[in-house]
Amino acid sequence: MRRGRTGRAVLARAVCALVVAGAGVTGCSGEDPDAGTNGVGKLPPAKIQSKTRSAAEGAAAVRLSGAVVSNKRTYKLDMQLKENGGTGSVTSKDATFQLLRVDDHLFLKADADFWTHQDGADDDSTSDTTAADKLEGMYVKVPKGDPAYRQLSVFTDKDVLLDGLLGLQGKLATDGHHKLNGTRTIRLTGDEGAGGQIDVSLEGRPYPLLLVRAGDAGTIRLTDWGKDFALKAPEKDETVDYGQQLPTS
Repeated sequence: MRRGRTGRAVLARAVCALVVAGAGVTGCSGEDPDAGTNGVGKLPPAKIQSKTRSAAEGAAAVRLSGAVVSNKRTYKLDMQLKENGGTGSVTSKDATFQLLRVDDHLFLKADADFWTHQDGADDDSTSDTTAADKLEGMYVKVPKGDPAYRQLSVFTDKDVLLDGLLGLQGKLATDGHHKLNGTRTIRLTGDEGAGGQIDVSLEGRPYPLLLVRAGDAGTIRLTDWGKDFALKAPEKDETVDYGQQLPTS
């Protein structure tokens, strides 16, 4: 009888080893999936969310890349952000433009086609085309009083952008341990994923690494946490300042 139990135990271990080797999963032999981690995976969902927000808010810098859907419009982002500004690119429909903010000074850089059609018009007058050609490749300073300033500066504001992105809707829960580009994570969900999900790093500080927004409103990767980058205003000969209002075509 004892011999039979021993044989079954050996067989069970052998099957477990095959499963682990074939599927790349762990835990079959009772391993602790949180062993060697920062311990966040053992916490209740609300505590994980709290620690993740604190880590994100305390980071000196971050890079956001991916897509955000807002008011039925998709924005593709690749932005580097820190406390006093940000820099990167935004694509909306067929238009791509560069944004640069240093403190309260916001600049927009785009090609001539963007400036020709920036109000949605299809009519290309000679004067519009000439003006657009002059703006191509230049950093156009966005006046603080212009409505575009508030709309565009959001993409360069680390705290505002993260606060809006990191919220999950509905009842919080965890959805297992995962790996993201080799980094172990715990997945936090809202309403079983319908309210969004966030993969939180189990290595080092509990930074959010991947965000899937509720309602198919986009997926964002968050990388380069705490990694500083150069941020300075463009030279005067690269800048166009229109004063109180951006030009309209």
